[in-house]
Amino acid sequence: MTYKAVLFDLDGTLLDTLADLANSMNRVLAQAGFPTHDVACYRYFVGDGLLTLVKRVLPQECQDEETVQRCFAAMQAEYGRRWAELTRPYDGIPELLQQLAERAIPLTILSNKPDEWTQIMVRHFFPQQAFQLVYGQRPSVPKKPDPAGALEIAAALDIPPEQFLYLGDTNTDMQTANSAGMMAIGVLWGFRPAEELLAAGAKKLIAQPSELLALCL
Repeated sequence: MTYKAVLFDLDGTLLDTLADLANSMNRVLAQAGFPTHDVACYRYFVGDGLLTLVKRVLPQECQDEETVQRCFAAMQAEYGRRWAELTRPYDGIPELLQQLAERAIPLTILSNKPDEWTQIMVRHFFPQQAFQLVYGQRPSVPKKPDPAGALEIAAALDIPPEQFLYLGDTNTDMQTANSAGMMAIGVLWGFRPAEELLAAGAKKLIAQPSELLALCL
């Protein structure tokens, strides 16, 4: 199979956002009088959208709609102030993107992070890199693992889904890739372990960004 395009997840795949997400959410929890969590725990809290993150971190007995929405609004404000404090591209990612661009391979992003933040963060951290399409979570499109966003990208570029390499770091990404008919590549530098990625249908695992280049020949 010849692969003609690449679809990337954002958090845990292109950007290491864990510390800023954890610090922001923990500040919201502390201000509301709830227990906080170790940063490592956020590897399993994040990945399915901001509202889901809030529900996962709150105590089970405090997940009424009013509390969830209050903490959700507070998290939006807190993360909006500190999303770039510690977040950085993973080692090797800028070089990978440059080499793919030099090969004229279309590059796209699909994230469960709100679309506004996705756009801002991509422009901030990859100012020299041209992505053909960048989509975060939008109200009109079901979030991952629903394949709608991935299929929308394929249709917009007029490239069959089976000719996409889909890189992600969670079971949500692997499920999305397989549901869309794309090649599911699990990255081992992200938030989740190899066992989860394989169980969710990863067709290949890579430990370094540069390993992707061999699949794009």
